[in-house]
Amino acid sequence: MTGPAPHVDLAELAARAAGMTDERELAQLRHAADEEIEEAVRSDDYRKRAIAFRAIGQMRFRAKTELLRRGLEDDSPACRGSALLSLELLSRDQPRVVNQVRPLLHQLANADPNAAVRRLAVLALRNSSPQPDTIVLLDHLAASEDEERELRQAAAKVADALRKKTRERTR
Repeated sequence: MTGPAPHVDLAELAARAAGMTDERELAQLRHAADEEIEEAVRSDDYRKRAIAFRAIGQMRFRAKTELLRRGLEDDSPACRGSALLSLELLSRDQPRVVNQVRPLLHQLANADPNAAVRRLAVLALRNSSPQPDTIVLLDHLAASEDEERELRQAAAKVADALRKKTRERTR
């Protein structure tokens, strides 16, 4: 007879996973954290949700990317930021992850009330496919005198990187 599953410290597992290169060990950590992540993203405590959204990226848990969409729409800026960090991590070698939520990233980059969330959305767009609408949005943010300097600079860098990707594709 087995008792309830032992409590899993999600933040600790995620921190361990962040430095792992052995896929078998990483799969075991994902398995250990699976239920905890599902439970945490539904928590009333924004801190637990933020840890769960961040853990998805640190564990490179591609099976949980749909939960990141929930994180991008969360009321808490900490949760949106954690989801964006994970999205950026997961999209480094697979732009599809970012491309699937591109309209939401555009909305966050353009109008989120939290400046850090806006910058993180811009940085996540760096890993996307170079679409003209994304480049136009980034150019607009980079040129806008109403935006903070850090956001303008990030938008300009990402727009330039996406233009470079476009040039490389056409060669």
